Amino acid sequence: MMNGELYHQTPELFEMRLKARDILYKYNNLNYRDLDERKRLLKALLGSVGENYFIELPFHLDYGFNVTLGDNFFANTNLMLLDTAPIEFGNDVLVAPNVSIYTAGHALDPELRLRTGAEYAFPVKIGNNVWIGGSVTICPGVTIGDNSVIGAGAVVTKSIPANSLAYGNPAKVVRQFDEHDKQFYSKQRRVTQEYLDKVASGASFHR
Repeated sequence: MMNGELYHQTPELFEMRLKARDILYKYNNLNYRDLDERKRLLKALLGSVGENYFIELPFHLDYGFNVTLGDNFFANTNLMLLDTAPIEFGNDVLVAPNVSIYTAGHALDPELRLRTGAEYAFPVKIGNNVWIGGSVTICPGVTIGDNSVIGAGAVVTKSIPANSLAYGNPAKVVRQFDEHDKQFYSKQRRVTQEYLDKVASGASFHR
């Protein structure tokens, strides 16, 4: 399973998923304000976590131990991770609502898929400073490069290079980021000098 080879479900794998669901049940039924318990349960569930991580309720995954979070990770509600193979998030990653990341797949041939129940899984890697828009689907084996943005509703079937804006179904690179993006944060909305002065002064900002 971990090497991308065909595999079949076993009682041992089923038990691993049930153990993850035990923790997820507790997590998804927490009081919204119980932030310390959220962090404790995520640390127990996931393979590794960096500094400053937050995942909104509800949250869904298969195994947990195949997921690694970098520093300053934020995911909005209804994140779905099918982590049959590793899913790795870099630092400073933002994930919008209803994002699904799949590492698992099934054979195209119906006899192989249905008669034997064979499955496979390929890892997904998300780089540093990536923003994944709402309702994005990321398919097995995809890598998203540093500083890239995936537009809302995209279905990402192939890897996306660094510093790219990509969207669509299937997702395609629309353009590379340039100096214009340092001056305008959205279309023709300019980053003001007042804001830049606050950043330069070391003002504290919170997500």
